[in-house]
Amino acid sequence: MYALFFISDLNAKGAILKAFEMFRLKSCVDFKPYAGEHTFLHFQKFGGCWSYVGDFGVGQNLSIGSGCDHKAIIEHEILHALGFYHEQSRTDRDDYVEIWWDEITEGMGHNFNTYDDTYITDLNTPYDYESVMHYGPFSFNKNASVPTITAKIPAFNNIIGQRLDFSLIDLERLNRMYHCAAPLILLDQCSFEFINICGMVQGTTDDADWVHELSVPGVSGDHTLAGRCREAGYFMSFDTHGGSVGKTAVLESRILYPKRTEQCLQFFYKMDGSPKDKLTIWVRLDDGTGNVRRMRKINTINADNDHNWKLTHVTLNADRKFRYVFQGIQGDNTTNSGGIVLDDITLSELPCPNGVWTIRNFSQILASTVKGERIVSPCFYSPEGYGYGVGLYPHGQSGSTYTGYTGISFHLCSGEDDAVLDWPVLNHQFIITVFDQDPDIRLRMSSSRSYTTSTDQIIAPQNISRWERPSKIGTFDPSCNCYRTTDFGWYTFITHSNLQRRSFLKNDDLILFVDFVDLTHLIKTEVPIKPAVQVYEEEEVHDRKKRSLESPADSIDYNAQPMAMCDDNPCLNGGVCVNENGRASCRCASSQAFMYTGQFCETAQLHGNVLGMMIGGVAGIIAMTIVILSVMGRK
Repeated sequence: MYALFFISDLNAKGAILKAFEMFRLKSCVDFKPYAGEHTFLHFQKFGGCWSYVGDFGVGQNLSIGSGCDHKAIIEHEILHALGFYHEQSRTDRDDYVEIWWDEITEGMGHNFNTYDDTYITDLNTPYDYESVMHYGPFSFNKNASVPTITAKIPAFNNIIGQRLDFSLIDLERLNRMYHCAAPLILLDQCSFEFINICGMVQGTTDDADWVHELSVPGVSGDHTLAGRCREAGYFMSFDTHGGSVGKTAVLESRILYPKRTEQCLQFFYKMDGSPKDKLTIWVRLDDGTGNVRRMRKINTINADNDHNWKLTHVTLNADRKFRYVFQGIQGDNTTNSGGIVLDDITLSELPCPNGVWTIRNFSQILASTVKGERIVSPCFYSPEGYGYGVGLYPHGQSGSTYTGYTGISFHLCSGEDDAVLDWPVLNHQFIITVFDQDPDIRLRMSSSRSYTTSTDQIIAPQNISRWERPSKIGTFDPSCNCYRTTDFGWYTFITHSNLQRRSFLKNDDLILFVDFVDLTHLIKTEVPIKPAVQVYEEEEVHDRKKRSLESPADSIDYNAQPMAMCDDNPCLNGGVCVNENGRASCRCASSQAFMYTGQFCETAQLHGNVLGMMIGGVAGIIAMTIVILSVMGRK
């Protein structure tokens, strides 16, 4: 799929690129920059969030309007372009949900149409209340407190319309439709639930082995099934009690073949033996002869007195076939129990998060705090040297009118490099992710939000940028011996019900990923469209694909139906939809060679200039022919 940007909003650009990576991580669907192909996605900032369903075979618009620049919303719109309809458009919809037609805003009823199974297909999958393609209960409602759609199983009323990420069935359909054998940028993952331990192998030159162990309640527990099952769940363990100091156990992955030159190794570990124990991560690389034997040390983790499960990330940078290697090292022989434990390993070709904040005993925090109370993270520092932090409000900020939500905000921190950095810091994107700790990265539905700094964010009445140097506009915090600026963020980052429903609170730990990324390089990404590349065949009206699971007028004869409002933009071939006297009207596009006409800009015609050139050319040829014949006649 080729993509073209005509969006000036930097935050939207960054969010779209993040959504692309989610498709690559969880499927075989890829996106490439537009380079003159006849079919492409044209990302623009029109009114609202919308997309056509399926591939028209020519460039088509996809709108990421104001408020649409969230990962899951962008995934939703791209899924439309890939051929998927809204979940509640399924033929068997009425078996699973109730549509309250009297509560739907006038003129919006078409959004709740169903389609015959000769037109769309569910790809032989069950109805999915959790689909990112499902409407929420209050979609297109007349009254703010009255739903338009409810689940026939009431427990799903708080789930339909989720905008966290793809559901399991969303991914099953996507991978079936596009015949995906494996994700593009997921190299390896292992939760050690099977006896083959994911093809990992024991070292041959070490002193001991890692042991594949089953959880024992009250004694040892794995991370995969933590809090779900008793006497279930496996992990890998290296005992560091007894034996000699320096005893070593090595565990290696199978041989892996990277596509990119940067990988992120993510895993959970626990070190509950001696505080002198160590865990070292290595990469074993191809030595140039095809043998994977050249060792490179990446990172060493030292034990401490914290015996809880911890999450860590290690950047590998392997540019040829390789193995990743765990080396456990015993640091003391005076302990009577404990060791080093590994679980839930994931290796992807994505950048590692820059900052990770783990909040322990979060359920207790929820029970002991009230609205407006705030927890502050440590300060993190970006690769450029900018300091930043997070403010978490377990029950939301004091000014919020919502209940049942956790609010999250971000701020800048002062640091030792501030004197050489540029201020105010502009065109940088804060990305905050509440991490779903499901052991399978493809099934994680982490909640992510982003915000990008710009010149129009001013603190009144000082008339100074919100992103100015923290020592200039911030407040001193003795806990970090630094200045922190005022929080800026979201009242309703995630619901308490979502926190409890998925694996956000495994072991009662809430984990946040926090990044601060420079997007300056995305300011100029627009590429001129090349109309000459477009291929026009006999059929000039391109129907939407009859593939899968939204859209009001997908199978309707355009010439016979009145146009609806612009929510689904019925205009073809780059036409822009505007609301005019309560109806949608298309403003058709034209290029150097073609112009589009018709109610939906569905007909391609020669542009007047080109037609004039053709007429002139034909006239010239005729005149030249007459002259040649005249000369030949004289001879």
